Amino acid sequence: MYIFVQIYNPRIYSAMTDKKAILLLDDGTYFEGKAGGITGTTSGEICFNTGMTGYQEIFTDPSYFGQVLVATNAHIGNYGTKDEDEESEVVQIAGLICKNFTDNYSRPLADQGIQKYFEDNNIVCIYDVDSRAIVRHIRSKGAMNCIISTEETDIEKLKEQLAKVPNMEGLELASKVTTKEKYSLGEDDAKHRIAVMDFGTKRNILRNFVSRGCKVDVYPAETNASEILKTDYDGYFLSNGPGDPSSMDYAINTVKTLMKEEKPMFGICLGHQLLALANDIPTYKMHHGHRGINHPVKNLISGKGEITSQNHGFSVDAEVIEKKSDTVEITHRNLNDDTIEGIRIKGTKAFSVQYHPEAAPGPHDSRYLFDEFVASLS
Repeated sequence: MYIFVQIYNPRIYSAMTDKKAILLLDDGTYFEGKAGGITGTTSGEICFNTGMTGYQEIFTDPSYFGQVLVATNAHIGNYGTKDEDEESEVVQIAGLICKNFTDNYSRPLADQGIQKYFEDNNIVCIYDVDSRAIVRHIRSKGAMNCIISTEETDIEKLKEQLAKVPNMEGLELASKVTTKEKYSLGEDDAKHRIAVMDFGTKRNILRNFVSRGCKVDVYPAETNASEILKTDYDGYFLSNGPGDPSSMDYAINTVKTLMKEEKPMFGICLGHQLLALANDIPTYKMHHGHRGINHPVKNLISGKGEITSQNHGFSVDAEVIEKKSDTVEITHRNLNDDTIEGIRIKGTKAFSVQYHPEAAPGPHDSRYLFDEFVASLS
């Protein structure tokens, strides 16, 4: 069993010291900076997010489980943290890399500063590094594993530890972040009832359903379709989440079975990829993924552009989809690299998008997707 956030003898220290920290990448490149959060060592796949706001929502997004995050925004921590801004119960990133780790904050409504927040969540951080150089390196060389240490400075020893970290490709991680037990949100007399497959769902997705008059029953990722079919749901939702979708045979089989019910189905991010796999469309590991709140997407049905929030390192195969035009319709494309951002399965009420229409915080251009899904439940 692999452990992706590896903390060795964590020792809490006071905020904002000049303690040395090391970031080592899988290709041997390394950076020296200062230590934030707890004293320890952590590892995972390195990725970067271009969002200018919403760092706490990013930290707590389960889709980031097993990944070390580079923040491209220069200031992290400048507006503190607030419990109600979290997208899940815990911080999900394996570690943080940033330019300025700012413990002093100016937000009156904040609960605490980021140093204490990271201490409470056992998160290792390296700051005062050239985050632009790191991002340019990832964009050039591609996503790779890395290790951060604020307790070990010997590069050779860190290389030995890093060599043991598994690659993201082929990893099943949804079962590590999903709810352990089924739970429900919304009113019992709600107009619609939806089954949510929790592969790492964000809280604001569920709020968007509840605010539209739905009751949601949230199921653990590995729930068998037969258990879900015991209840007469109006529709099914496939959530976002971490890891390689092609490793999730259990989820792909569940989606195939649920589709036979011919009821509305909506997928976001990992859910989008699982819907594709359930319809014999393969996925692939991207060079460095899409992560940010400013990705332009074109709705091919309406012709309108959308600014979207994204977080994914895998994508669906465009060539295969184009060959299956008799059964699958491409509904959205990314205007930066032309990757597939949305599909609809012809002859069904199943559709999905690669981005996050709930975007909290972030652009609201895509909230209409929740309206379309709920309307299809009638």
